[in-house]
Amino acid sequence: MNEIYHKKPFFVGTAMIVALFSFSYAIISFVHSYDAQIQPSSFRSFNVSAEGSVVAVPDVAQFSFTVISEGGTDLSLLQADNAKKIEAVTDFVKKEGVDDKDIKTTAYSVSPRYTICYPYKEPSGVCPPREIVGYTVRQSTQVKIRDFDTIGDILGGVVTKGANSVSQLSFNIDDETILQAEAREEAIKKADQKAKEIAKAGGFRVGKVLGISEGYVSPYRTKYDYTYGMSAEFAESDSFAPTIEAGSQEVSVTVTLVYEIK
Repeated sequence: MNEIYHKKPFFVGTAMIVALFSFSYAIISFVHSYDAQIQPSSFRSFNVSAEGSVVAVPDVAQFSFTVISEGGTDLSLLQADNAKKIEAVTDFVKKEGVDDKDIKTTAYSVSPRYTICYPYKEPSGVCPPREIVGYTVRQSTQVKIRDFDTIGDILGGVVTKGANSVSQLSFNIDDETILQAEAREEAIKKADQKAKEIAKAGGFRVGKVLGISEGYVSPYRTKYDYTYGMSAEFAESDSFAPTIEAGSQEVSVTVTLVYEIK
């Protein structure tokens, strides 16, 4: 009985020591894990960069047209003339299948025109105060074309309907999100493969990914300054409607991955 009584403190003390050791180990493990999470730079690491790209055909053509009305001091008359021509051009574009949401006014301006004076022609050698002799009204509209078969007819038709200037024709990819995702996936696969090759050559193992950064390269958009001040007579000729080719564009994504060295 006394022997059993004397052994109890020994067992209790041993249990307390084991429990204390386990608790301390858990604390140390937690601190180390937490420190690694908030300070990934504490790992031995290496960087790998790779690029992924996807080639796609543009699905949207975009251009701008401007209607310029120039005349005397009756501003309301000029504005009415400009609005009438803009409406005629816009109606034509819509009849060619362009949706309302793809037609946007981008600029509207009214500028006065003044008398022109040359001092050497004046008896006194000094020009009198300038006077307004008229106004110029300009309105520009941006158009997106999704049916490429109509591009030539629309570019030619807007001039015959009253546009004085057609410019900034470009081909774009309307929504690059899906293409970016495909390019990103390819870039990550390449980076992962490169990391394994580097690790093999360096005699170590690839650990977990500690960080990632991405760079996006916007595709080059071909632009054409199509025409300016083209006469209605030439616009109505059979040779006016141009043949336009959209070509292709490349969407690229570059990723840099930081790997742990094991």
